[in-house]
Amino acid sequence: MQQILTNSYIATPKIEDARNVVVGSESPFWLSALKSEFGEEHVHSDFESRLAHSRDRLPMGRFQHRSGRLTRALPNAVLEPTTIEQLTKAVEFATSNNLSVIPYGNGSGVLGGTVALDGELIVSLRKLDRILEIDETNNVVRVEAGVNGRTLEDALNERGYTCGHYPQSLDMSTVGGWAACRGSGQGSTYYGNIENMIVGMKVILPNGKTVTIRHVPRRSVGPSLMDIFIGSEGVLGLVAEVTLKIWRRPAHTIESVVCFPTLGDGLDALRGVMQAGLRPTLLRLYDRGESERWGQDDLAKDKQSVLCMIEFAGRKLVADAEFAEAGAIFNQHGGTFIGESPIQRWKSVRFKSHSDAHVDAGGFYDTIEVSAPWSKVEGMYNSIRKKVSEMHPTAHLNAHWSHAYTDGACMYMTMKLPAMPDDAGFTMHSDIWSIVMRGCLDMGGSISHHHGIGFFREKWLAEDLGGGYEVLSQLKKGLDPLGLFNPGKLLVGVDE
Repeated sequence: MQQILTNSYIATPKIEDARNVVVGSESPFWLSALKSEFGEEHVHSDFESRLAHSRDRLPMGRFQHRSGRLTRALPNAVLEPTTIEQLTKAVEFATSNNLSVIPYGNGSGVLGGTVALDGELIVSLRKLDRILEIDETNNVVRVEAGVNGRTLEDALNERGYTCGHYPQSLDMSTVGGWAACRGSGQGSTYYGNIENMIVGMKVILPNGKTVTIRHVPRRSVGPSLMDIFIGSEGVLGLVAEVTLKIWRRPAHTIESVVCFPTLGDGLDALRGVMQAGLRPTLLRLYDRGESERWGQDDLAKDKQSVLCMIEFAGRKLVADAEFAEAGAIFNQHGGTFIGESPIQRWKSVRFKSHSDAHVDAGGFYDTIEVSAPWSKVEGMYNSIRKKVSEMHPTAHLNAHWSHAYTDGACMYMTMKLPAMPDDAGFTMHSDIWSIVMRGCLDMGGSISHHHGIGFFREKWLAEDLGGGYEVLSQLKKGLDPLGLFNPGKLLVGVDE
């Protein structure tokens, strides 16, 4: 078993040095057999293919790549199965050759969940991209894991349906990735998170056997097997197929933006809406910094007010009635409706990356999403912001709350650091991550709401899970005793 790398900021090889090593190195003993088994057109061992699959959108990896360095290591090869039968054979091949494998969707993860640590085999699922069935009687869709989110949504829209899962990464992510990272979308207050949407799965275990969890509306036959694999990030099994709920596209939509005197007023209003049993299709509250970004001229310059975007959709009578009820709650907390310009401004870029230009210009940009009960949310925000400001005054750290529940909410924080040398940038980046994680854990929150763990958050995982960490470790040892599936991610090695 390889040594697990736990330091997120270790010095990594230069890309050109790695290229020179690859040119003069011998191929691993299993590569020719892999090409013979699957065909050379499905196996890529050239440097550029390996480099392209050596990282995802982990910001720290993007910073290193910008400076000509690898995120970690190169995978030894990339395999592209085109059927679930080939995926099963790939697992059998890996097990018989004691070969570690990493499932790769489209590389949209931001915690390093697909990053190679020690020459693993990347199993790309992109060609498992068929929409197998749209069942309009039972309102479900069955797809292979490599189906792109936008492709699925467009296909459903043509039939008058929606998936209801709208992550910012919709255009670049895959359904298998949504399941593997336990994702959430911008419409979660109405449609739910991915674990509320998945009603069936097909998973390939490390021993090559397939677990098929067929769709039924509900079952009471022991613990939920789907919850073992949803969020497991490929360390317990490879998600090959997913069955999801679908909904009729809303016939009517009503939206607006509300301005609150203070952040506390806005948070109380969000809590009021959710605890009243209302189901907005969009509910997004911004702190002052992010309110200024989206509100622009619609936001008063002489006050510390904050913005909340609100949308209800569905049958007209129901949506309009819920909107009116929400408006009454907002009024109780000092809310003032200011029109639709900010929400339309946000919707025009809701599925685009906001970090690329800043990172390309030499800056450092990252997002951290945590969750906490309502009683802790504002205090957690204020405490974290205060500590970051004291340690690094030049850092910008703002937040919004876009996934709300009756008992709490997700706080989605964006850090933006100015251009500086990598050593200084990594230090500031690391400090802020530690402050957020520590502040979250100390106040009883969870260190991740929907981005997952990968390898970047792993050092805080045991504290978050408490005694559950041992349960998860035992699951890993039982299902993957050789530690071949995505080693070093989500869980520490099985031989510790």
